[in-house]
Amino acid sequence: MTYEEFNAFCASLPAATHVMQWGGSHVWKVGGKVFAIGGWQEDVEARFTFKVSDLSYEVLQEQPGLRPAPYLASRGLKWIQHYAEPGLSDAELRDYIRQSHRIVSQGLSKKMRAALGLPVAE
Repeated sequence: MTYEEFNAFCASLPAATHVMQWGGSHVWKVGGKVFAIGGWQEDVEARFTFKVSDLSYEVLQEQPGLRPAPYLASRGLKWIQHYAEPGLSDAELRDYIRQSHRIVSQGLSKKMRAALGLPVAE
C-alpha cells in the first residue's frame, strides 16, 4: 500500500480527518482521536500504524514485518506498526485500519458520536 492509497482509504471512513504532524506523518483522526498514522520517516519504506484489540496485539506483534508501534506501544498502548514485507496484505491492512477506526470511535462520548453521525449504540 502506498501513502496515497492509505490516505484515500482513511478518507473513506466516516468522520475521518487528516492532518500532517510529527515530522510529516499522515495522521488520521476521528473525533480528534488518532486511529491511523502513515509514515514516521520519509527516507524509508512506507509504514502504517494502527490501534488494535488486545488479542490482535498479541498475535500481530510476532509476525514478520509487524511490530509494536514505536512510542505508542512503549507507553502500554495496543498499537501495531506495519513496517516491512511480508507484513499484511493490503486487504488485511485495510481491515485492521477499519477496526482501528471502530475502536477509537467507540471510545468517543455518545454526544460526540452523534454529532459526527457515527453509531451511538454498539
